[in-house]
Amino acid sequence: DNSKEPDPNHLERWLPPNKAFLDDWLARSTELVDKYNPDFMYFDWWIGQPAFRPYLKRFAAYYYDEAARRHQGVVMTYKLEAMPANTAVLDVERGKLDNTRLLPWETDTSVSIHSWGYVKDDEYRSSQSLIDELVDVVSKNGNLLLNVGPKADGTIPEQARSVLLQIGAWLRVNGEAIYGSRPWFVYGEGPTVVKSSAKNSDLQQYTPADIRFTTHNGALYAIALGWPADGTLRIHSLWRGTPYLRGPVCSVRLLGS
Repeated sequence: DNSKEPDPNHLERWLPPNKAFLDDWLARSTELVDKYNPDFMYFDWWIGQPAFRPYLKRFAAYYYDEAARRHQGVVMTYKLEAMPANTAVLDVERGKLDNTRLLPWETDTSVSIHSWGYVKDDEYRSSQSLIDELVDVVSKNGNLLLNVGPKADGTIPEQARSVLLQIGAWLRVNGEAIYGSRPWFVYGEGPTVVKSSAKNSDLQQYTPADIRFTTHNGALYAIALGWPADGTLRIHSLWRGTPYLRGPVCSVRLLGS
């Protein structure tokens, strides 16, 4: 309604930050580094404002220099084009990439479908949908940052806890295909098209023909995102004579069997 006066608090979110705000941001951010030596610094979209650029440079230099002095491995993330590639890790919030990215990246999402905190009678992701997302992201040289919103007393809601335990059970069997893994020449195969997008609210539905690949310690892992109805899994990328392998497939085994 154009007849109404604009909400100054709403407009403030979109206006460039002033020097006082930026000086305060830099002081608070470096104080976090000094006091807590964080392994991980996650930044949201607001740092994409052009006025932030010289302050981001100063903070990144300070954070990385302090980490190097302590021999500490650290990670800093950014969204969209807020920082140059390879200066930090690209984050895609509740979204995906449609192919392998040579530089490391991550997606962040929540166990809750609608929120990032605790909400009474919330709706939660299934463990299968989160495992599928983890596998798809890792196959494309990404990482999954998973949010869990605790209650006011610090306890994890029972539904969220159940989902996490199911993911843990899957990782106990299949974790060697995820932890410390690297991408293969192709990330996967199958009919499902994964769109590259941020804020993708549509949960991806995969089929047993959708397969994702990872490598670890000389082994190639093929992870099917569903169980084939006829009990036979066909991996088309491993056809005889494929240029992606140095030699023929000599043995195949099922993890956990």
